[in-house]
Amino acid sequence: MDAAAAGDLVAAPAIPRLPVRDLAGRLLGTFPVRRIYCVGRNFADHAREMGAAAPASKAERGTPVFFMKPADAIVVDGEVAYPPGTRDLHHEVELVVALGHDAPPGALPVADAARLVVACGVGLDLTRRDLQAAAKAKGLPWDTGKGFDQSAPVGALVPIDAAGELARLPLSLDVNGERRQQSSLDQLIWDVPEILHELSKLYALRAGDLVFMGTPAGVAALQPGDRFHARLGDIAECRGRILPAAV
Repeated sequence: MDAAAAGDLVAAPAIPRLPVRDLAGRLLGTFPVRRIYCVGRNFADHAREMGAAAPASKAERGTPVFFMKPADAIVVDGEVAYPPGTRDLHHEVELVVALGHDAPPGALPVADAARLVVACGVGLDLTRRDLQAAAKAKGLPWDTGKGFDQSAPVGALVPIDAAGELARLPLSLDVNGERRQQSSLDQLIWDVPEILHELSKLYALRAGDLVFMGTPAGVAALQPGDRFHARLGDIAECRGRILPAAV
C-alpha cells in the first residue's frame, strides 16, 4: 500500500469539547481538550485522610504528585455509568483550569504561569479507590484507579477574567442534597501558577490542556442512583448522576 496515498485505517475520534459560558450562562464557544493533568494531595486535610503526611510550611512541600487521565474521560452531560472493576467508586471535587496558550520551552516562571490560563470550572476526579489502594500497597502505578472511562465529569467553563481571585472562591460537593466536601482555594498547598511551573518541568504545556487541581477532605463512595452537585463559588457548577453499570 502506498502510504502517501492511503487514508486513515479508522475514523478519527472526536475531540472532547467543554462548553464555555459567561456568568449569565450564555454560550461563548467550546474548549477542545488535548490532555488532562491531575494533582494529588494538594489539600493538607485530604493528604491526611489518605494517610499521607501534610507539609507544615511551604519549605516542607517537596514536589507535587501528578497523574493523568485520557482526554476522552471527559463527561459533559453529567451522566456517569458506574465503572467496571470496582466496588468502591469515590468522588473528588476539584478546581479545573484550562490553558489557552502554549508554554514557552523550558521551565515556566511562576510569575508568567497565570497568563496561560484562559478559563476555569469545577469537576470530579472519579477514583476506583479499591484499585488505587491495591496498586499503592504493591508499589505499582495506579493508572487503573484514576484514568478510566467517564472518570472526569466537568461542568461548563467560565472565562478566567470573570472568575475574579481564585483563592477567594469556595469549592464544594453535595451528593443527594447532603454536603460531602467543602473548602476554599486558599487552602491549596500549591496554587495554580506554582503547579503550572512544576508541570512545565516535566511536560510541554499546550493550549487545550486541563489541570485538575486536587481535592479537599471528605472523599467518599458513590453508588448507582446518586446525584452530585459540585460548585466553584457562584461562577461554575457540575451536576450529574451515577447510572447503573453498563452491561
